[in-house]
Amino acid sequence: VFGVDIASFAIAGSFILFFLALEMVLGIELFKGSTPEGTAIVPLVFPLIAGAGSITSLLALKAEYETVGILIALILNMIVVFIVLRTTKYIEKVLGVNGIAILRKIFGIILLAIAIRLFMSNIALTIKTHFPDLLSNI
Repeated sequence: VFGVDIASFAIAGSFILFFLALEMVLGIELFKGSTPEGTAIVPLVFPLIAGAGSITSLLALKAEYETVGILIALILNMIVVFIVLRTTKYIEKVLGVNGIAILRKIFGIILLAIAIRLFMSNIALTIKTHFPDLLSNI
């Protein structure tokens, strides 16, 4: 589409994942809402989970893995997300505010590692594809 390959989407997705992970680890807000509070462009029935970050992640994963593996992981992820969303109040009571903050930082570090892995593997592929002579001198 528009002359953009999957590796380019993966690199762009790795940046988004990287910044989302920084938000989680550092506790800062990089992605600010562009709509005024109380208004929404997207209908409420559209789940937040299927947002731009999810779509970008799928495109980035497509550069690394087979479609069947991604579909299996997606289905398993949907089951886990459903269970977590159904038991959110119970999990919040068990972990408490500090436990949730710690868990958020741990998952942020994991997300950072995934983002860096996506970036490194796809930037190498892009350099090899578009600049083959560049790596021959190294």
